[in-house]
Amino acid sequence: MLRLIANLIWFVCGGVLMGLGWWLAGLVAAITLVGIPWARACFVIGSFAFWPFGQEAVGRAELTGRHDLGTGPLGYAGNLIWFVLAGWWLAIGHLTSALACFVTIIGIPFGIQHLKLAMIALAPIGMEVVPRNRLFS
Repeated sequence: MLRLIANLIWFVCGGVLMGLGWWLAGLVAAITLVGIPWARACFVIGSFAFWPFGQEAVGRAELTGRHDLGTGPLGYAGNLIWFVLAGWWLAIGHLTSALACFVTIIGIPFGIQHLKLAMIALAPIGMEVVPRNRLFS
């Protein structure tokens, strides 16, 4: 119940803007056709940005215990291209939102979540969003 309340407050007080920012970046990437791998990551993380509480973003290699195309050298190169073209913009948006949240005591958990999303914005390829209870089971 607490998770639902936190997600609703998050969504109304700024989560919707950052989620839409992620989805806009995904649409732009999808239009280019070359950017389809980035588009998929944008839509997954954009959904996470809408409702972050109760979920966690972890590296796919850490989650599965093996490397794949997105967690190896091509994923690293993809994240580097992403950082230059769009990642730092989304990270700045999350950092700005985090600073606004840190103004109030109630906003501190939301600011921390924005900082986590800012780190993901820098290198989203190879990340997987999973329910928190899946990590600890």
